[in-house]
Order: sequence, then structure tokens, then C-alpha cells
Amino acid sequence: MMQSAMFLAVQHDCGSMDKSSGSGPRSEEKREKMKRTLLKDWKTRLSYFLQNSSTPGKLKTSKKSKQETFIKPSPEEAQLWSEAFDELLASKYGLAAFRAFLKSEFCEENIEFWLACEDFKKTKSPQKLSSKARKIYTDFIEKEAPKEINIDFQTKTQIAQNIQEATSGCFTTAQKRVYSLMENNSYPRFLESEFYQDLCKKPQITIEPHAT
Repeated sequence: MMQSAMFLAVQHDCGSMDKSSGSGPRSEEKREKMKRTLLKDWKTRLSYFLQNSSTPGKLKTSKKSKQETFIKPSPEEAQLWSEAFDELLASKYGLAAFRAFLKSEFCEENIEFWLACEDFKKTKSPQKLSSKARKIYTDFIEKEAPKEINIDFQTKTQIAQNIQEATSGCFTTAQKRVYSLMENNSYPRFLESEFYQDLCKKPQITIEPHAT
């Protein structure tokens, strides 16, 4: 399965680009080879994730269609994503592409947490607010959570206290920190990716010379 192949192909720490995995010429050559392998199949992998990833943030879909449809943006629309991180997140295709990019860097929990918080803030029912708060905590916050995000101990402790009487602001501090992490680290790398650069390219129009 392509997703399994990715995990064997490369191991990458999303929080820091400087994390070393050994030293010496052989280690450096191995890292470069892994990087080339990762980039070589980027577009194929991204297409796979767009078709097979679960819909992020429970975006609304048509009852007649089980899968979310993504319309490829024009080069002009894609270029808007580089103007602000919010422009990228506001686009369905952009959001799905960014999530697939984070999956390739093994840190998709960041965007999943952010989306879960966005959904949480829109919840009106106190009962649902409480149950969603507990789920977000067990999924992303508590120690050894399946999708544990990288936030400090003090923030985690504060969240554990907040969810006892859940309000829409329970996860505000953590969400801001995760947003900042994505904006300052993953977002710039996404803009430099081959996939994004290809989206921004305008198709070249070739003019056939007239026969004389």
C-alpha cells in the first residue's frame, strides 16, 4: 500500500528541520537518497491521498456522494495560497493538499487538531460541547494520545482543567500554537514543494507555424 511505502521511505520530524539522524558521509548520503525518493513520487502520492484520505474536519458532503470532490484550482487561485496561510486553509482543495503534505511529513495531527477545534468552537449544545472536548483531549492532548500534538505541559494541564466545565475557548491557546507551528514551518515548505509549484504554472500555449 502506498501509505505504508511512505513510512518506509522516509522519517521526518515536522517540528524541526534540523533534527539529525546520524553523522558522517554515509549517513548524509542516505538522507539525501531518502529525500530524493520522497520527492520523486510526490505528485502520485498526493493524488492518492486526495482520493483516499478521510475528509478533514468532517466537511459537509452531499448525501448522494460518499466522497468529497475536489476541483483543481487555476494557477491564479493557487498563487493566492502563497499570500496568506488563511487563503490556503479557506480552499477545499488547498486544505486537502496541505493535509496530504503534512501526512507525508508525518505531522497531519496538527491540521486535524486545528480542524477539530474549528468544529468545536461552532458547537452550541452544552452536552455536545462537553463530549467533543473530552474526545479532543483524548485524541490530541493527553500523554501518549494517538494523535498527540506537541504543546507544553502547562498548556496541557490547563486544558485538562478547562474541559471539566467545557466552554468554546477550552483549546484556544493550544490551537493558536499549532496554527503558528504550521504557518511558520510546514506552510513555507508546502509552498516550496514541487506539487504546489506545478499548480502555479500556467499552461504553455504552442503556436503551430503556418505552412507556406
